[in-house]
Amino acid sequence: MIDRDHELNLTRQAVLLALSRASLYYQPVPVTDADLALMRRIDELHLEYPFAGSRLLRDLLVLEGHAVGRKHVRTLMRKMGITAIYRRANTSRRHPAHPVYPYLLRHLAIDRPNQVWASDIYIPMARGFVYLVAVMDWYSRRILAWRISNTLTADFCIEALEEAIGRYGSPEIFNSDQGSQFTAAGFVGVLNQHRIRISMDGRGAWRDNVFVERLWKSVKYEEVYLHAYESVSDAKAGIGRYVSFYNMRRPHTALDRQTPDAVYFKNPPLAVAA
Repeated sequence: MIDRDHELNLTRQAVLLALSRASLYYQPVPVTDADLALMRRIDELHLEYPFAGSRLLRDLLVLEGHAVGRKHVRTLMRKMGITAIYRRANTSRRHPAHPVYPYLLRHLAIDRPNQVWASDIYIPMARGFVYLVAVMDWYSRRILAWRISNTLTADFCIEALEEAIGRYGSPEIFNSDQGSQFTAAGFVGVLNQHRIRISMDGRGAWRDNVFVERLWKSVKYEEVYLHAYESVSDAKAGIGRYVSFYNMRRPHTALDRQTPDAVYFKNPPLAVAA
């Protein structure tokens, strides 16, 4: 005869097995076509009104005929990695292992290639979303390296940084936002290894990295919004074509109508003090 304790143990094991089986067969819910369309429109509105939070974006979407609540807009914004941009008290919690560095570019005259590089992460969307990181030379606006990933980790950011350094040498200063990918030990370790000074934007201060913000606007309106990528490989091919066009053929008003390649490789001399 089975004693009562043994019977209770068997019951507990059965319950645990049932719970494990339920979690084992759980399948994540894919992003719906309706949410993808909303995410794209939220992204467009965020570009036009970067100060808009979930409440204002909800109101703008409702005026356009979308039946959506503020909570759902906020959920999609978090999934996309975007927040309203405005100056406010710094109330964010920082991981103790991820130090934040001061902003070094204020009042700095940037007058030569490889003086300052900058980087940021952006999410292109079509049939889904992936993460794109780019390393840009601040002076010439040239994209030195980029990577696409379907996970938001530091690994692909480190790969882009190492490729840029391997191909073009080390900059004097590297500027980024305070995202965890750029404050991670692995990313900061590469910068320290090459004795690159680290600069980070103020919390919510998008103007501190304004040239990269302008790059994202160009990428979105001139490439991503014009194509419906069916796969990550399609996204890589499309972004790759655009980067080549952007560097080699696209003139910039701020560069006196020259291309980033022309300005970067011309390597103009330092300004002579008066």
